[in-house]
Amino acid sequence: MSIHTTSFRHVSYLWDEEKAAELAGDEIALLIYRSNLLGADLRLTNYGGGNTSCKTMDKDPLTGKPAEVMWIKGSGGDIGTLKKSGLAALYLDRLRNLKQVYRGPAFEDEMVELFNHCIFDLQSKAPSIDTPLHGFLPFKHIDHLHPDAAIAIAAAKDGKQITQQLFNGSIGWVDWQRPGFDLGLKLKECLDANPGIRGIMLGSHGLFTWGDTAYESYRNTLEVIEICADYLEKNYGKKAPVFGGEKLKSQDPWERKKQATLLAPVLRGFCSSQTHMIGHFTDDKRVLEYINSKDLERLAPMGTSCPDHFLRTKISPLVLDLTPGEDLSDPVALKARLAPAFEAYRNLYSEYYHTCKKENSPPMRDANPVVILYPGVGMFTFAKDKQTARVAAEFYINAIQVMKGAEAISEYTALPRQEAFDIEYWLLEEAKLQRMPRPKALSGRIALITGSAGGIGKAIARKFAEEGAVVVLNDMNAARLEAAGEEFRKQFGKDASITIELDVTNPDQIHHAFASAILAFGGVDILVNNAGLSISKTMGGHTEKDWDLLYDVLVKGQFLVTQAATAIMKKQEMGGDIINIVSKNALVSGPNNAGYGSAKAAQLHLSRLNAAELGADKIRVNVVNPDAVISDSNIWAGGWAEGRAKAYGITVEELPAYYAKRTLLNEMILPEDIANACFAFTGGLLNKSTGNVLNVDGGVPAAFVR
Repeated sequence: MSIHTTSFRHVSYLWDEEKAAELAGDEIALLIYRSNLLGADLRLTNYGGGNTSCKTMDKDPLTGKPAEVMWIKGSGGDIGTLKKSGLAALYLDRLRNLKQVYRGPAFEDEMVELFNHCIFDLQSKAPSIDTPLHGFLPFKHIDHLHPDAAIAIAAAKDGKQITQQLFNGSIGWVDWQRPGFDLGLKLKECLDANPGIRGIMLGSHGLFTWGDTAYESYRNTLEVIEICADYLEKNYGKKAPVFGGEKLKSQDPWERKKQATLLAPVLRGFCSSQTHMIGHFTDDKRVLEYINSKDLERLAPMGTSCPDHFLRTKISPLVLDLTPGEDLSDPVALKARLAPAFEAYRNLYSEYYHTCKKENSPPMRDANPVVILYPGVGMFTFAKDKQTARVAAEFYINAIQVMKGAEAISEYTALPRQEAFDIEYWLLEEAKLQRMPRPKALSGRIALITGSAGGIGKAIARKFAEEGAVVVLNDMNAARLEAAGEEFRKQFGKDASITIELDVTNPDQIHHAFASAILAFGGVDILVNNAGLSISKTMGGHTEKDWDLLYDVLVKGQFLVTQAATAIMKKQEMGGDIINIVSKNALVSGPNNAGYGSAKAAQLHLSRLNAAELGADKIRVNVVNPDAVISDSNIWAGGWAEGRAKAYGITVEELPAYYAKRTLLNEMILPEDIANACFAFTGGLLNKSTGNVLNVDGGVPAAFVR
């Protein structure tokens, strides 16, 4: 592959002529190729933001005659990952003929329904509200993006004049208004009044650029954004220090992470007052430059300008009144300190809603902040899932860059509160939210399963991830853990899990594992103590080393990990679930099993003791007792299978059938069966159950609890 080099400094030129040549003649394929290249550079547009389109001649399936069709990114898509299935295809003449029935800006919403009468490809995606913005422009290929550099100019107080001077009239300007049919007409009016322009700047919103081919549009887009970015760079610090200069210094990276680890579970608890939220933390240098500045106090309450930004981040962030090196080790004192700030934020959001709402406005949504800024330390974001929380952070960094650029060349202006509200509580936006799938049973939950790189642990982690949880995979075996992590990333995506090496007998590694969970997700809600090992020997054959190892891993390990998890759960004040994977052997006296069986019995009783102690904190502690789970399990390594076979007077190969036949149900037990039992305890139907034992052994009468 040969990527051409260019002189671009502020954007990535990714066009590959060989790849494009393979797509020659297929305008839709070239549209997707161009879109993916643009979406790959977050300096050009944010995740899910912007639209790209092309116009082609196709055969009308009803008449067989040629028809001009516009292919455009459909509603809710992302150009960086766009495929043909994510495009909407519309008859262009029908779309333009909607002008005849358009009744004006007060009736924008009804036009979206009429887009359905223009659909060319019945299998295509639903058209977005931006469809007419592309439809009334004559160009074959159009890019509508939200680049920070362009929005900085678009959101500047003198943005229109700066655009005119910077581009010598070759970029038009359309004042801010909500996207829709009328804005599409305004773009066409701007083009008609300024023939020959190469693009249009949308006030406070973004950029339109175009070309007669996919490459011309791509190149034009990069060039315009490059000019904007270069102009901003030359002006940083020219009239005044960036963001008014530095007000305070950041802590060093290690201290920032330490403070974030202490603080995040408390913040998550406050932000989850209505629904469980997942967190994200970043101390990106762009964030630190902003939150450490003198202008933070002035700029943060103003809110963001681009609609895509505040739809993800709320209208403004919560800025914490904490000093960088403050002692955060006392969670009770910390909560008392922060509670008034959260109450004040919720009251401000409620005031914003009730001041701006209309008769038909949807009910007020969660009033908790999405973005929380800790000067000197970093930024926290909280949302319904990890991807949304991470993307919210990316969007607020976009907003920071917009403010930085606008302040450097003029003065930053945010959208008026009413305009912002009309976007946030737009009936079409509400309809989109209502169409989203219902949350899964474990959405918003964070689970750490010890020994989860294989066997029972991996099956539990997979089940939890399938049900919407984010999971912390861990194991002592680095190679096994890496393989499990890659498997989960392929199946569930990069935001659903993290991997951490963990020896449950090592307090430092336990601390590191939970700190990693906090920094990645904000805390922990579910702990499954699954890590274990097995040693089957006669009484005389047991060594002191065998005994200590069994008790260190099974009993001490369960205690130490539970102790660390409950400290976090108490900080969050959201309750929690602890499930201990014990064994039938905790209840049944078997041969050659003194060390393992007694350690399992200790695990079981420790579970009862923990349930009794933690109930007041709404932390449930339950036990799952498996038996003879052979598939992919480390428990059969190290001579255990041979030892059990010898104890029963059979061969190792006969063990699976032997275990199945001794059960009432005559069933083999699989890791997935244990995972289902764990989900039964955590999935919402047993929220008032604690201190219980659930046997998953096919029915072994000697192991009946009662």
